[in-house]
Amino acid sequence: MKREFTGRDMTKVMVGGFGIVVAVNLLMATHAVSGFGGVIVENTYVASQKFNEWLGEAERSKALGWTAEIGRGHSGHLEVKTNGVPNGAIVSAELRRPVGERETTALEFARAPGETGTYRSVNPVAPGRWIVRLHIESGGLRWAEERKLR
Repeated sequence: MKREFTGRDMTKVMVGGFGIVVAVNLLMATHAVSGFGGVIVENTYVASQKFNEWLGEAERSKALGWTAEIGRGHSGHLEVKTNGVPNGAIVSAELRRPVGERETTALEFARAPGETGTYRSVNPVAPGRWIVRLHIESGGLRWAEERKLR
C-alpha cells in the first residue's frame, strides 16, 4: 500500500536540497579563499595603467636568456642558482606572503663561496609559503621573475 506524500515529506525534501546547496557553496568559498595567491593593490586603475609597462619589462628580461632556480637551504637561507648571468651580478629579492596578513621582506644575496653562479641570502627566511620576486642586475641590464616558495 502506498503512503501519502505529506507536507512534512515536502519540508524534508526542501531542507535537504537547500542544505546540500549551502554545503557545496561553503566548501567552494573555503577553497577559493584559501587558494588566493593574488596581489591586492591600493588603486586598481593606476595598476592597470602600468600593466603594459610590466609586460615590456617581462619581455626584456626573457630576451636576456638568464635563468635562475630558487630553493631553500638547510639553514633557512634562500639559494639562487643562475645560468647565463654574467659574473659580478647583483642579486636581490622581495618576498611577500601569498595569503593572510601583509608580510613582506627584502633580501640581499652574496655569492656562495666555491660555487659559480650560486648566490645565498644574507639572512634566513621564515618558514612557510612566500612569493619571491627575484631581481638580477649586471652592467645596466635588469632581469626579474616571480616564483612561489613553499
